[in-house]
Amino acid sequence: MELISELHTHSKYAGACSDKLTLENMDATAKTKGIGLMGTADFTHPDWFAAMKKTLEPQGNGLFRLKGSKTGTNFILSAEICTIFPKVKGETASLFDRSGKAAKIHNGLLVPDMESIAQINEALSKRGNLSIDGRPQLSMSAAELVEIVHGINPKSFVYPAHVWTPWFGAFGSMSGFDSIEEAYEDQAQHIYAIETGLSSDPAMNWRLSKLDKYAIISSGDAHSLPKLGREATVFEIDEKKLSYDALMAAMKSKKIKCTIEFYPEEGKYHYDGHRRCNISLSPSEAARYNNICPVCRKKLTLGVLHRVNDLADRDEGFKPKGAVPFVHAVPLNEIIASVSGKGMYTQHVSETYNRLVERFGTEMNVLLNANVDNIRELDSKLSEAIENIREDRVSIKPGYDGVFGVIDITKAVEAKGAAPKAYGQRTITEA
Repeated sequence: MELISELHTHSKYAGACSDKLTLENMDATAKTKGIGLMGTADFTHPDWFAAMKKTLEPQGNGLFRLKGSKTGTNFILSAEICTIFPKVKGETASLFDRSGKAAKIHNGLLVPDMESIAQINEALSKRGNLSIDGRPQLSMSAAELVEIVHGINPKSFVYPAHVWTPWFGAFGSMSGFDSIEEAYEDQAQHIYAIETGLSSDPAMNWRLSKLDKYAIISSGDAHSLPKLGREATVFEIDEKKLSYDALMAAMKSKKIKCTIEFYPEEGKYHYDGHRRCNISLSPSEAARYNNICPVCRKKLTLGVLHRVNDLADRDEGFKPKGAVPFVHAVPLNEIIASVSGKGMYTQHVSETYNRLVERFGTEMNVLLNANVDNIRELDSKLSEAIENIREDRVSIKPGYDGVFGVIDITKAVEAKGAAPKAYGQRTITEA
């Protein structure tokens, strides 16, 4: 059985997230998109945890389903926690980011049962107010978080979320850490996976030999229902043996079928730059300015590509032996909006989306598997755009400093090899 999983999600209780992110809506959206395993998100928030206990029922295998639902969607208990390393006098410099402030890391958590969550929440409530945000900020190191969570339930799974993003990724340009061992200290032995984040893909991570031992997973980190599954991790697993333990074992042993990836250039932290100054620069361009904004003369926000270049010990295009494959994808509603020239939330986009899902079963099937000739029967421009994405024949203006990149999927890129090797056939346009 091919199982598409979306492990890192959020609820309506997380900051800057849609109030439509309820378990019922997530369950229905998962069916439409073709997601078989969905993270519950935000289990540390008291009100959300209460809703989880009320509406989810255990399946006896460490996974859950919505009571009364016939979608077949499995839920896995998940959360994201921001650890803010306490700035204690005498602490080592590794506990501070590159601006001298206390380092922050976003951590993903997976847990097999509600009882463990209750204990975890009780312990974590002593480090910060869990009711303020579904993604709580807690005064503790990442190592302390792992120690507490594993102490309550050794089956708990902790991983660095969006590991490269500037301020909250373990390897981010502002983090202060250059390795998992630095970030998680004596608890690094319990870290088995890293999450790519929207601004990097596996090919970028393959450039660091020290990451070869970790599974590379991808998740959408969605703040609204349409964004669910914009990145995902795909498992090949026997349906009769599906369980929390089997999934954790698959990640620990890197037995993942593939990951579905956002184009990293489209992510909002891929390039270097300053949003307020409208400055976007490639790493080589930023270096010419000594990483200083040419407009305001302050330090640039150094993006994911810059950090990968700094830490890499391999050339672009290197692929480790046995590397898990990946594919790039663009959410279907964004594709429809692009080829039609209509707004993403217009009636036209909604009706076209529903017609495609009704014909081909799920959004993921439309994006990845459906015969383009069959799609062409409904919309020739749409079929061409989907084929361009599948073949990486797109043009992208990279995102920077919180600004999403701009992707052109409507015209196939003619000049193969015009872009760097790691980017396949797609071209990268400068700001």
